[in-house]
Amino acid sequence: MPRLAALIAFLLQLLILVASPARAGETNIVATLLAEGPAMPGRTVTLAIDMQPKPGWHGYWQNPGDAGQGMSVAWSLPPGAKAGALAYPVPATLTIAGLMNHVFKTEYAVLVPFTVPADAKPGQVLDLRAKAQWLACTDEICVPEQGELAARVTVGAPGQPDARFDRWRAALPAPLGSPARFAFANRKLRVAIPLPAAMQVSEPHLFLATGSVVDYAAPQAFFRAGDLLVAEVPVAKYDPAQPGAIEAVLRLNPHGDGVTISAAPGDVPTGGEPLTASASAAPSLAWLILAALAGGLLLNVMPCVFPILSLKALSLARAGESASQARAEGLAYTAGVVIACLALGGLLLGLRAAGQEVGWAFQLQEPLVVAALLLLAVAITANLLGLYEFMVPGFASEGSPQGAFATGLLAAFAATPCTGPFMAAAMGAALLLPPLPALLLFAALGLGIALPFLAIAWVPALRRRMPKPGPWMGKFRAWMALPMGLTALALIWLASRIGGNAFAFALGLIAVIVVAALVLLGRRQRNGLAGGRLWWSGLAALLALAAIGLPGMVRAPSASPEAGLLDARPFSEQALAAARASGKPVFVYMTADWCLSCKVNERVAIEREPTREAFRKAGVIVLRGDWTRRDPAITRFLTAQGAAGIPLYLWYPASGGAPAQLPQVLGPDSLVEQAQR
Repeated sequence: MPRLAALIAFLLQLLILVASPARAGETNIVATLLAEGPAMPGRTVTLAIDMQPKPGWHGYWQNPGDAGQGMSVAWSLPPGAKAGALAYPVPATLTIAGLMNHVFKTEYAVLVPFTVPADAKPGQVLDLRAKAQWLACTDEICVPEQGELAARVTVGAPGQPDARFDRWRAALPAPLGSPARFAFANRKLRVAIPLPAAMQVSEPHLFLATGSVVDYAAPQAFFRAGDLLVAEVPVAKYDPAQPGAIEAVLRLNPHGDGVTISAAPGDVPTGGEPLTASASAAPSLAWLILAALAGGLLLNVMPCVFPILSLKALSLARAGESASQARAEGLAYTAGVVIACLALGGLLLGLRAAGQEVGWAFQLQEPLVVAALLLLAVAITANLLGLYEFMVPGFASEGSPQGAFATGLLAAFAATPCTGPFMAAAMGAALLLPPLPALLLFAALGLGIALPFLAIAWVPALRRRMPKPGPWMGKFRAWMALPMGLTALALIWLASRIGGNAFAFALGLIAVIVVAALVLLGRRQRNGLAGGRLWWSGLAALLALAAIGLPGMVRAPSASPEAGLLDARPFSEQALAAARASGKPVFVYMTADWCLSCKVNERVAIEREPTREAFRKAGVIVLRGDWTRRDPAITRFLTAQGAAGIPLYLWYPASGGAPAQLPQVLGPDSLVEQAQR
């Protein structure tokens, strides 16, 4: 009864305030309508209603909870235009006098998809108007507010992306991609949510968009049952509804990460491991550190590391020269690898905190980073061939800690595009952990990558098994130019995939000029001369021109990826939902042109005639997600699956159950056997 009395008092206060609205100019939550940019006829652009509460004030989610009111919007749009459903970020909870509210205490944005009329003309400016109503509250009072909102959308090609929209989209709950099940038992709503066991969940909360079902203020319990997270919420005390479907948002952690859930009636397992405050961090940080360490160690034999094996091979050969030198180089190399992993991890966490939807190996999705790697690979190849001599990381005739440190930096930067066994769980957890534990995982990953060198440097028995330095090293060095040269060619191809053919052609031309300049430098060196002021000035001018001109040449590739033997369809949440609704098994694989592990798996296991025949007999629908260029939708999907990077392989059974996450290294018959089950 106290809660009912508090609710009545709240409603009476709200009634008084409705009868006496606030004076003009006293808006406590300022609303602004914004459009992300132009859009072509018939295409969709995102609108944002930017809500700026004053300090101490808050707004409400679509289902406000025990009290409050969500936003309502009445649109005035041009003929043929259409505004979609409001999309809210993950809310927070606020309990006052025993009443649970779902609120936003700081700036938030409600996103709306807007479809341009199909008959609109390029260059036309569309005037959008909306009348919005919302409730602004403090912990003591509430004020109903409204605003006349307006924005303009130009019909035409999309322009530069607005970073604010990336930040606002990052705050939206990610689609879960798998249906949940719910059941009512013992006056409790129980929801079975497909969520990988490796995905970290801390202080979860289930926000039901479907109203009048549960007691919002009652404690919620969560249980782990394999790859299912079971939520248990007491039903509403008075006439609880039992709908045929439930829509909800699961908050995964106090930082506001969440996933959307669509649940249908079905079996919900009983029992399971309670997710308590101490257990909610499972897997434990210690286990995650060991996983990151093992993942880094195994990364040394993953295909994505092969292009830098030439760097490591020369370091291994030099390690046999003397104990003191070997140890110094081992420590320096380890420091370089760990610092590079910490820098990449810190940048990744910083970008995500700023609203950018990026994942592991995000650096290889940037055309200018690929350009820098290409020029570096070309310089290293020329150095290995003896065209010139320079203290390029680790390639001096005599080893040095400085060279080993620089080699470690480069090795870690090039060795981390793909995720391998053990590493996926650790890196996925790092995206959800607080900064300090997350950086600890990145450091453990770097230590795992450097561990073989560190062992050789400090274990005499291993060092004695290394070949003795001699003339053979010169020939070996020349042969190591082959993988580095192939790496350079692969980077030119990758540049065409992420920046367009013109960008790749210009980059290749610059690489040829750089090689010619290095050959001239080598001739001067063999004559006992330095590079000379003219040579260095010319090279600096070339690189400056490249830095100025290359960004303007980046274009999105016009050709879409081929479907391949499996006739794969492009991945999207809508495509996944439609495929699952067909009642057939679904195979989803995430790949990228820069992920060598992905390409090896595709050649060995995916793009094979036996796989196509097995899939044809089983009626498997194949969806392919291309993460070569940055794609926020794929990033959100990876995050929802507890994965920080690729490859990612998911098998959705025809029965509609939770998806199975397949190993990241596939055997020739892995998919054939999966289809025949």
